[in-house]
Amino acid sequence: MSEIEIKVPNIGDFKDVEVIEVLVSEGQTLKKNDPLITIESDKSSVEIPSAFDGKIKTLKIKVGDKVSEGDLILILERINEEQKKASKKPAIEKKPKKTHEIKPAAQKTPIDQNKVHSISSASPKVRKFARELGVDINQVVGSERKGRVIEKDIKLFVASKSKNLVNNENKSSEKIKQEFAHSEFGKVEIKDIPRIKRLSSKYLMNSWTNIPHVTNHDEADITELEEFRTSLTDIYTGEKKKITPLAFIVKALTASLKKFPNFNSSIDDIDGGKMTVKKYYHIGIAVDTPHGLMVPKLRNADNKNINLISSELKNLSDQCRNLKIDKKELFGGSMTITSLGGIGGSFFTPIINFPEVAILGIGRSEKKKVFLDGKFVARTMLPLSLSYDHRIIDGAEAARFNNELKENLGKNFAYKLAI
Repeated sequence: MSEIEIKVPNIGDFKDVEVIEVLVSEGQTLKKNDPLITIESDKSSVEIPSAFDGKIKTLKIKVGDKVSEGDLILILERINEEQKKASKKPAIEKKPKKTHEIKPAAQKTPIDQNKVHSISSASPKVRKFARELGVDINQVVGSERKGRVIEKDIKLFVASKSKNLVNNENKSSEKIKQEFAHSEFGKVEIKDIPRIKRLSSKYLMNSWTNIPHVTNHDEADITELEEFRTSLTDIYTGEKKKITPLAFIVKALTASLKKFPNFNSSIDDIDGGKMTVKKYYHIGIAVDTPHGLMVPKLRNADNKNINLISSELKNLSDQCRNLKIDKKELFGGSMTITSLGGIGGSFFTPIINFPEVAILGIGRSEKKKVFLDGKFVARTMLPLSLSYDHRIIDGAEAARFNNELKENLGKNFAYKLAI
């Protein structure tokens, strides 16, 4: 047998690209074009295939390594044509004998099936999707030819795991409830759960169980926006206007939704591959009331200025707190904003308001030292927590959406928002 070094081929204008998966192991027999490793740059994931047949003698790379063109991946023992022919002959002669032994072994496969399924076949895009959801792709059963895994398989895997988790939690909680009563440990009081919380609980549970949530955390520099907001005065009386930052955030979010329509959509038929993209901009506003959390919709936010948005926000809040809101006004939204700015806190993980596909969480703004133009300066920073449905929105799109939102809340856009 001759030995040959398998190196990283020309991968374009990239250097020090991270190895995110090693798809082979020492001693494994390879065929030409079998995938060896997966590398990932800022723009894409790529599988590096083998250029030769052979058996892996030494593996020179591991997950997390940084590689460039020409770096050694492994040493391969090549099998010449005579060895291939010699290895094929006994295999053909033994084939009839093995058929008798395979049958009883096949009846025992339920025991060892998972062990046999070692490395799944999937595209780099699908592997990246699995990693972002924290899924071991080798545990997913592929539905395509030769067991190849696609995104749909991963979504079904996540859904089944979530349901099993909920069932297990329900079973365990039942056992605890049967074994001990709270009153055994001291004085207790039984109170009714508010009706609004009872009604919303099933929607929250449905959303958390069935939607693969991912949350991006970021900060927006709203220094100029805050200076502009606090300087607004009534043109007739000269008195300062009391407009909350939320009105500006609604306007900025609406502008971002126009540029990223996937965030203004709903999944109606995931199995049929259909989604509904909305052409309206109705922003949900999470309102904290004594009765529980309510999310009325501020309709047609794209056609309203800051003053009108601010006025409608107050009216919607009052209607919710007084239980005067029409039920229909709690449905038909584009995307929801939930703000803790008036209470405190920074980053959190808001739950998507089904059937929407994203929700924006707002923390309390604070002054921070930021390195800008070669020096540290005090800036007003606003914490952003963007949760999104990974079935429709991927991480890169979410990051771009956050960047657009930050720009819309930033220095050069603050004045335009007031129009």
